[in-house]
Amino acid sequence: MKRIEANHVSAWYGGFKAVDDVSLTIEPKQVTALIGPSGCGKSTFIRTLNRMHEVIPGARIEGEVLLDGEDIYATGIDPVSVRRTIGMVFQRPNPFPTMSIRDNVSAGLRLNGTRKRADLDPVVERALQGAGLWKEVRDRLDRPGASLSGGQQQRLCIARAIAVEPQILLMDEPCSALDPVSTLRIEDLIAELKDQYTIVIVTHNMQQAARVSDSTAFFTLQAAGDPGRLVEFGATSKIFTRPDDERTEAYITGRFG
Repeated sequence: MKRIEANHVSAWYGGFKAVDDVSLTIEPKQVTALIGPSGCGKSTFIRTLNRMHEVIPGARIEGEVLLDGEDIYATGIDPVSVRRTIGMVFQRPNPFPTMSIRDNVSAGLRLNGTRKRADLDPVVERALQGAGLWKEVRDRLDRPGASLSGGQQQRLCIARAIAVEPQILLMDEPCSALDPVSTLRIEDLIAELKDQYTIVIVTHNMQQAARVSDSTAFFTLQAAGDPGRLVEFGATSKIFTRPDDERTEAYITGRFG
């Protein structure tokens, strides 16, 4: 199981510095939550962890991100391979609208060269079961992925991410577009998945962070236009009850942010 270490990571969009000098270690088989006010660099930082940040024109990082001791930004490292090991689920469900449920789940496998239905179908079933969706869709796998409800679409995207057997899952506000019932289903799923995956989740929901995570990182920025910085990182139970920094306490109790 993989451990991620971020060492002095800073990230830019062109000339704008969005994240400044973040260092933390994300432990295997745990859920790590990133919290903080809007614009403080949480989503930018999580995208540096699997080289998604660099797909934006003009974006770059400094520092290093180590995956079990190997720098994923080192010369010669294939970013596609990195993203296969470190999967990502985005804020809004984004199934491929013209593809069936089956083809949505198997898309990554087919890109990697697996084409035979006999090879794909067992993986599709396993991924949908892992995402808690198999029983709901097993009789309609040829229907469009976009025909599902919002919560089902998000679980479909989770199934698509885990079909290629990553070791780490990054989730960028996976429940922000969902109703409370679907949100609870995703939270239950996260609790189940952490037995198999290292999970990092960005969330604005303090209660959600407290419910699902083992560790919490609090980011903030001094003023509008400043880069986001990591203020405090530790066990969720401590961050939410006995934080070391008064800014963390002020944010968690709703006095700012």
